[in-house]
Amino acid sequence: MSAGSTYRLQPYLFVLPALILMFVILILPVMVAAVLSFSDYSLGNSSFDWIGTDNYDKIVSRSRYEKMLWATGLYVGVVVPLSLGLGLGAALLINSLRWGGDLYKTIYFLPVMAALLAMAIVWEFALHPTIGIINDTLASFCDVQWLRAWEWYDHGCKDSFPLWLGEKKYALWTVCFIGIWQAFGFNMVLYLAGLTSIPRELYHAAEMDGAKTAWDRFRLVTWPMLGPTTVFVVTITAIRSFQVFDTVEAIFPDGGGPGKSVYVMMFVIYEKGIKENLIGMGSAITIVFLAFVLLMTLIQYRFVNRRTHYA
Repeated sequence: MSAGSTYRLQPYLFVLPALILMFVILILPVMVAAVLSFSDYSLGNSSFDWIGTDNYDKIVSRSRYEKMLWATGLYVGVVVPLSLGLGLGAALLINSLRWGGDLYKTIYFLPVMAALLAMAIVWEFALHPTIGIINDTLASFCDVQWLRAWEWYDHGCKDSFPLWLGEKKYALWTVCFIGIWQAFGFNMVLYLAGLTSIPRELYHAAEMDGAKTAWDRFRLVTWPMLGPTTVFVVTITAIRSFQVFDTVEAIFPDGGGPGKSVYVMMFVIYEKGIKENLIGMGSAITIVFLAFVLLMTLIQYRFVNRRTHYA
């Protein structure tokens, strides 16, 4: 081999270990899961049968898997935009403070630092119908007359407050609230980093061009300059929302909450693949999960990333 050929191969040799590691850790497991999703394989069995698309047919035809898709989609659809909006709002408020900003950063970031499993148990106790601090706090407002205009609140004061984690119509929304509480602090820190990178000269130039109000400055300068940060925040938050598991497992260990209303995808993968040892079914749900993440990434590239201006 000539010296020129060796020189041309050197860059590929440098990246070869990383490519091998990526293949072994990322690509190969996905390929194995894709193959197993067309079988009825279970750990411990010496053989298994190929069943074609039966596992995927069950996902789109059985009611429990329809609940899985609905719960996962609703969770992602609620947590991502609300945690993004709250994170951006908190970042803008903290960035405008002259003092005390570090204190608020610490307070809002505490949920991110805490173990989500432990926090889920804390929320379970806080939302307990009899000893929970949430209902005790709401009960202290029962004498406020204007709150009685809300029928559900007046009913709660007279009889009992909702079973936040025990009723089908409240359980998923309560888990969404916990997810937003846990996620928006992380988004706030990312947006704060993005805000600090915006040159002050742009605001002065915008003000000279007629952007006198705070809304005008946000619309014309802040939001466009936060485009790359927003792309990253949306991607990370959406993927983490699809991966919600700790909260559901800690609060509803018996299986997806009341009426399978919190039967999210990662919990189903754990239930089928680990608890019930249905590796084939668990692999099929995993492939569907990866397909959702890929679809979300493509949609983001089409509607968000292509409209983002990078400095």
